[in-house]
Formats: sequence, structure tokens, C-alpha cells
Amino acid sequence: MSLIVPSSLVSNQWLNDNLNHPDLIVLDATIAKVGSKAGQENKTDLVIDGSLFFDLKNIFKNLKNDLPNTFPTPEYFQEAAQNLGLNSDSCIVVYDKEGIYSSARAWWLFKAMGHENVAVLNGGFPAWQKSGFPTKEDYKQLGTKGSFKANLQPEMITYTEDVLKNIALKEYLVLDARSAGRFDASEPEPRVNLRGGHIPGSKSLPHKRLVKNGFMLEKRELETLFSSLAQEQEKLIFSCGSGITACILALGAELAGIKQTQVYDGSWTEWALREDLPIEK
Repeated sequence: MSLIVPSSLVSNQWLNDNLNHPDLIVLDATIAKVGSKAGQENKTDLVIDGSLFFDLKNIFKNLKNDLPNTFPTPEYFQEAAQNLGLNSDSCIVVYDKEGIYSSARAWWLFKAMGHENVAVLNGGFPAWQKSGFPTKEDYKQLGTKGSFKANLQPEMITYTEDVLKNIALKEYLVLDARSAGRFDASEPEPRVNLRGGHIPGSKSLPHKRLVKNGFMLEKRELETLFSSLAQEQEKLIFSCGSGITACILALGAELAGIKQTQVYDGSWTEWALREDLPIEK
């Protein structure tokens, strides 16, 4: 019997109960936070038993783009996923070692590539380890090429020129996942040579407001949070520094039942580098 995730967020108990299912693939999508020292991707040598490393920084991105985390082509993503050993019928659970941080990006990438059977592990590795569930010192190596097929969902992604047009059209509300200080330019950007401020007409929704102690807020809390900023049925664009934490907002929106959402590829890194684009402070 095939294994299907119950939602886009699964508990440690659910994962542990299904850890030995033949369809299950567990991926560690940990990255270092912006501003942290290099080499901090894995703050502990331990990983969830049987997990594979999903390399967001060196593989699962557009390697031909100078920006940090831009969207890969479907053809490239498919090949990389197959090389990792993933199949089209794989049940994928993604985690990271912060709780919920970069795992949401991996989840969103799979969704944008048309793979629906994917979820984020609520609480991530810290909660897993605290629960006493099985860990190992090394990642699993599948050793065989998978059959994963990418089916791009272009409506989930938006780009700079579309966001620029949206300032006048106002078809979407842009929600910015960076800190409030970065949004209003009262604190500097962690990346050098970036202007401070935000996209005109956007609103601030720091990604940390959606997560408490490494766990996503409950559905009702997420609904309240989004409704305080956006009107019912309003279409949303999520932006951040480079496309990572915007996906936490995308995950929260899905859990809150919000359907029409997009992630801005390039996000503030691309917007702020272009001197021809308007900013507000």
C-alpha cells in the first residue's frame, strides 16, 4: 500500500511510525542561516535514521544564476532528484536542523515541480532528537537512480518584471518574510551592496511569526495572522531575502487554506541590486 502524507506538515510521531515504509524518503534540507559562519550547515553530526541530504545550496538551485537561491529548470531538477534516488511515487518528508527554516524551501520546490506527496517535518530535527527517535551519524546512500518526473507549476512562481507590474495593477498583495527592521531599512541587509527597504505596496510578515519553538503555528493561528494583513481570497506573493524564508510563508498559507500564492524568485536580493527598481522605507 502506497504511503501518502496526511498534509503538508507531519508530526515526528507520524514519521517515526512510517520510517520503514518502502515508499518513504526523508530529506535533510538544512542550510546555514544568512549571516552565520560557513560550515554551520550541520550543527550536529547526527541525522534522522535513513535520511538523505538535499543540497539546496550546491545542487537544487539554478547554478547558472549569480543570485543565491534561484529556481532551477524542471529538466535540471528532475535529473538531480533522480540522481538522489527519488521516484515519482516517493512519499517525501523534509526536515532541517533549525526546526522549520530551509525545509519549507525544499517542500515548495517539490510542489512547484508538481510533486504533491511531500511534507515538512514539524519541529524538524531538534524535536525528533528530543523525542528520542532513531538517529544515525551518516546519511543513507540509495545507490540507484530514481524515476522522478518534474511537472512544472508555473503559477507558483513570479519574477521581477511581474512584481514590478503588480505595483500598479495591485492584483497580488506582496508579503515580505524578512525581519521588520530589514523591511523598513532600520537595520542593514546581511548581504553586501543591497539597498534597504521594501517593494512599494508590500507588507511585512516576518517568517519567525509563523514558527514558535521550531513548530508551525496551529491552523487557526495562521488563519488569524494572514487575515490581519490580507483580505479574504486575496492573491498573495511571498518575498524574502533570496527565496528561502518566503517558502515558510507559502507553507503557512497552504496550511491556512489560502490557495492563490506565488513565491518571488530572486526576492529582495534581486530587487535591491537593480538600481532602476523603486523602493519604499
